[in-house]
Amino acid sequence: MTIIDKPTGLDDTMDGLGLAAGAANIIMQLSWPGVGYGVLESRVESGRLFDHPIKRARTTLTYLAVAAVGTDEEKKLFRNGVNKAHAQVRSTDSSPVKYNAFDPALQLWVASCIYRGFEDVHRALYGPIPDHAIDYFYQRGSTFGTTLQVPEDMWPADREAFEEYWNEGLEKVRIDEPIREHLLSIAKLEFLPRPVSLLFGPLNLFFTAGFLPQLFRDQMLLSWTPKDQRRFERLMRTIGTVNKRIPVPLREAPYRLLMADLRWRIRTGRSLV
Repeated sequence: MTIIDKPTGLDDTMDGLGLAAGAANIIMQLSWPGVGYGVLESRVESGRLFDHPIKRARTTLTYLAVAAVGTDEEKKLFRNGVNKAHAQVRSTDSSPVKYNAFDPALQLWVASCIYRGFEDVHRALYGPIPDHAIDYFYQRGSTFGTTLQVPEDMWPADREAFEEYWNEGLEKVRIDEPIREHLLSIAKLEFLPRPVSLLFGPLNLFFTAGFLPQLFRDQMLLSWTPKDQRRFERLMRTIGTVNKRIPVPLREAPYRLLMADLRWRIRTGRSLV
């Protein structure tokens, strides 16, 4: 892949606000049945969100951080940790679909959803991504796949090829009822203590629906009106305007904290996932 230098003056801050669309991105990832049932039926007890919400959230967010800004060695160590868990995630004779967590095609879909999610968040907060920046951001996005089992040559060659891949991938989207109920519980924050989910769940569900493309809303049976869209856009523009005035170290604080925790775990020999 041709290395694209950062365009002069481009703001490529690893903005912590991107994590606000986390539930929407999970829905997109799990919309392929092989990924959805792989998570729902996972035998990795320590990685189940509803049993270990803090640990699971830390692992998922650390993956995003190390893929984005980690060194090659940090990515290798994190990959090894994830591989131990993924070795147990495979379908059984009773599974509705066949899946294997090491399947690079499934991992490519997950990585593509993560990259597409970052694009969608950027557009919602700050408007269209400039033409001179899209290729730079897209090249960086490949690490969301190559940090795990996706070979570099599987990542679509350019943004145009990615769009073709994305549209073909949308044809495989199918969210069955068991997956839908699981994902709705995530969007409503029901894995957190009940007072927290009651207080913040409705708002998070609104954000989740707002960040989802219409196809995924339809699959999730989520209603969304033009009034909802206008409200969402106004809110995102306001948040984006305010966020631009916040110092970069604060905007990047979630990623910096995650990487600090990862490096501490590496130094002390603790589990990374």
